[in-house]
Amino acid sequence: MKEAERRVPPLRVSAVQYHLHTIHSFDEFAAQVTHYVKTAQEFDAEFVLFPEFFTTQLLSIPLDGGRQATIDDLPNYTEKYTELFVSLAKDTGMYLIGGTHVIRQNGKLYNVAHLFTPDGHIHRQAKLHITPTEVNEWNIAPGDGVHVFETDKATIAILTCYDIEFPEIVRLARAKGADVIFCPSCTDDRHGFYRVRYCCHARAIENEVYVVTTGTVGSLPTVDFMRANFGQAAVITPNDIPFPPGGVLAVGEINDDMIVTADLDLSLLRKVREKGSVATWRDRRIDLYPDWNQVK
Repeated sequence: MKEAERRVPPLRVSAVQYHLHTIHSFDEFAAQVTHYVKTAQEFDAEFVLFPEFFTTQLLSIPLDGGRQATIDDLPNYTEKYTELFVSLAKDTGMYLIGGTHVIRQNGKLYNVAHLFTPDGHIHRQAKLHITPTEVNEWNIAPGDGVHVFETDKATIAILTCYDIEFPEIVRLARAKGADVIFCPSCTDDRHGFYRVRYCCHARAIENEVYVVTTGTVGSLPTVDFMRANFGQAAVITPNDIPFPPGGVLAVGEINDDMIVTADLDLSLLRKVREKGSVATWRDRRIDLYPDWNQVK
C-alpha cells in the first residue's frame, strides 16, 4: 500500500499560551499547570505543548532571607517539576511537552525540552542554538544532538524557539522521520515573535510537516529578562490544497491566556508528499547539497 493511501487517525494537539505572573509557592505553579492540562483533557487532546522558559515563573517565588532567585536557582525545582508532569501524563493518558526547563548537568546549565509520556517515561531535547541573551546573561550551554521520538500517535521532534530558525536542523529531524515539529518558544517583542513564526511556516513548507508552536504571555516583574513577553500559539501546515491557504490550521489571540486545539491529519502529509502541487522534500537537489537521508 502506498504511503499516501494509509489512513492514520487524526492527532489532536493543544498548545498553551501560558500566562506568566508572580506566584508565591510551587503549589501555585502546579495548580496553574494542572488547570491547563485538565482543560486540554476536556478537549480530548493527545499532545499538550507548553512554552519555552515557562518554569521561570518559579523564580518569582520569594526565597528565604529575601534574596531574589536567579536562573542558577531554577534547577533546584527540577525534581518537583518532573514529578508534577509525570503524574499528570499518567493520570490523563496524554503526551505532555513540558515546555523547557533549565537543568544543571556536569556543572553547566542547559535549556531542555521535556516530553512526558503516559507510561511515565521522560525524553529530553536540549536547545541546540542558544541566543546571545541566554549565553551572555544566563550562561546556558547548547545541546549536542537532535532527537526524534517515535510515539504510538506520531513521530515527533521538539525544536525550541531559536532552533526553528536554522533550516538544517529541521531537515535532519525530517530525515529521521519526524512528521510533527513541536516548537516551544519565548519571545519578548514583536520582532522576535515574527522571526520564530515566519520560520515555522518556512520549515513546514520545506519539509512537508506540521509545526505546533506556542509562547509565553504575561510578565514576571521581578525576574530579569522575563519582564516582557509577546506570544501566540499556532498550528501550522504545509501550503497545499488539502490545507488552509495561509498554512494556519488554528491560532490563538495574541498575548491572551488561552489554549489552542486542532486536529492533525497525518494522512494529508502522505498525500501531498506524493501528489502535492509541489514536492519540496522529494525535489531536493541532493547533487548540489547534502542528502539529509544519509546523515546520521
